[in-house]
Amino acid sequence: MSKHESFEQFAVETTPMLYRTAWLLVGEQQAAEDLVQETFARLFPRWERGSRLDNPAGYARTVLVHQFIKGKQRRSSTEVPTEVLPEQAVEPDVAASLALHAAIVGLPRTDRAIIVLRYYGDRTVAEVGHDLGLSDSAVRSRASRAIAKLRDQLGADLLIPSL
Repeated sequence: MSKHESFEQFAVETTPMLYRTAWLLVGEQQAAEDLVQETFARLFPRWERGSRLDNPAGYARTVLVHQFIKGKQRRSSTEVPTEVLPEQAVEPDVAASLALHAAIVGLPRTDRAIIVLRYYGDRTVAEVGHDLGLSDSAVRSRASRAIAKLRDQLGADLLIPSL
């Protein structure tokens, strides 16, 4: 299998996971698609050089999160946010899920990345810290403060469901 074919197969397999993470981070379908595309564009040259990655999907997620935090998403002046969200599983309380998502989008970028990776990506504190270049205690304290902000906005009984 050629490097192009192996990268294409990798992209097909990891796009759903990367898109879900990107959508949770940016909150807009088009911006999430752009972030995933930018991630693959940054990964391809490394793939072409024949680098062996221990965990290519994990590396791709790390690249995606770093791109998000840096704010390097390019947006054309003709693009307009849309009210139509991507299809998702039926939630028992869709309004609460959308309110939670809106509150998460309102968090600072690093805090948002911590919440998405830790609670939606089911990553450990150590993995999130490694991905973001933060200590374990920084991840825990920032997550705690971010959840406190979310609870202030949405109520003390806030549970973080899967979106």
